[in-house]
Order: sequence, then C-alpha cells, then structure tokens
Amino acid sequence: MSEAEPRSFPATIDTGDAVLQGEVVLPRHARGIVLFAHGSGSSRFSTRNRYVANRLAEGGIGTLLFDLLTAEEEVRDQRDASLRFDIDLLARRLAGVTRWLGSQDWSTNLRRGYFGASTGAAAALAASVECEVHAIVSRGGRPDLAGAALPRVTAPTLLIVGSQDPVVIELNEKALRLLQCEARLEIVPGATHLFEEPGTLEQVATLALRWFRRALA
Repeated sequence: MSEAEPRSFPATIDTGDAVLQGEVVLPRHARGIVLFAHGSGSSRFSTRNRYVANRLAEGGIGTLLFDLLTAEEEVRDQRDASLRFDIDLLARRLAGVTRWLGSQDWSTNLRRGYFGASTGAAAALAASVECEVHAIVSRGGRPDLAGAALPRVTAPTLLIVGSQDPVVIELNEKALRLLQCEARLEIVPGATHLFEEPGTLEQVATLALRWFRRALA
C-alpha cells in the first residue's frame, strides 16, 4: 500500500450490550470520520451506503461501516422486522459505537459525523443528543421517528430525499420544522426512495461529501 492510499481494517466493536462487526477506512490526513447507521434490515454490506462511503473516503473523510444488530438479531429482524423500527435500541447501539470510537488511539483527533439511512437516520439524530457529533446526513430517512430528540439535536443536519418519495418528503418536512440546529432539506430530482435511478445516488454522495467536508474540516 502506498502512503497515499487509505488505511482499511476490520473492527470488532464492544458496545456493552453487544459485540458488532465493522470496517474502517481512514484516508491519510483525514480530519473526520463518518459512522454509517443502516436501517430497514440493512447491514454494513449495503451497496448504497458503501458507495457513499467510498465517495467520502475518496474525498479525504474516514468511514466506519458496521452492523447495528448482532447476527442473531439480524435473523430475528429478517423474520419479523421487529428491530429495525426499535429506534431506542438502534440509537443506543450507535452511541455505544461512538464511545468505542472515542477510546481508539487512532481516532483521537477525528471529528465525527453520522450518515443515517431509513430508520438509521432517526437513530443517528437520537444518538447525537448523547454523543459529541459535528454533522449528520440522512438519506431517504425517517427523522420523524427520532421524536422528542429532534429539538435537542445540535449537529448541523442535512436531510436528503428523492422527489418521487412524497410520503417521506412530508415526514422530513415535519422533522425539519422541529430541528433547532442548522438544518436543510435537499430533494434529489427524479429519485425514488432507494435512489435507484441513474445518477441519483451520485447526487446523494456529492451532497453528503460537501456537507461533511464543511463540518468536519
């Protein structure tokens, strides 16, 4: 590996109530790292979040992709979808991962961001109230599910929704009105909920990189 290439390594994360698996990518001279909170039955192998993570790493920002649920919990959630909407659990796990990150020697000088998708966005907003976080980005998220935590969020927050996802647009608009921090709603033209249309996920990554670069520099 050349000095210009990012360091990448697996991470075993003990949150206190679970042991989670993750992957760290750390570009040289990175000043920030983004933790990815997946939702709706997804994992650290989510192709969409990995695409965004790669774009962030190319832009000089570190990334931590990890599973919010244990392998046993994943099996249960795939069976009855009972855990993907348990925002308290997901937020508690994310906060645990954030505390773990803060205990690592290599992360001492890194500012932190959260990238949340679907219900992971609510977990990110809720966890940010308990942890020191400098920026949040939500992709097709359900920030409304963060409930009473919304007015207490202080990290600059970017909400990204597809123009062809009217129900989620409305839910994000309601959440935006409750946020007291710096916050913005970006609507990606022509995109549906999963940003599967050509070029739409690229727009998400561009918006996220710009937001994180400003907040984590």
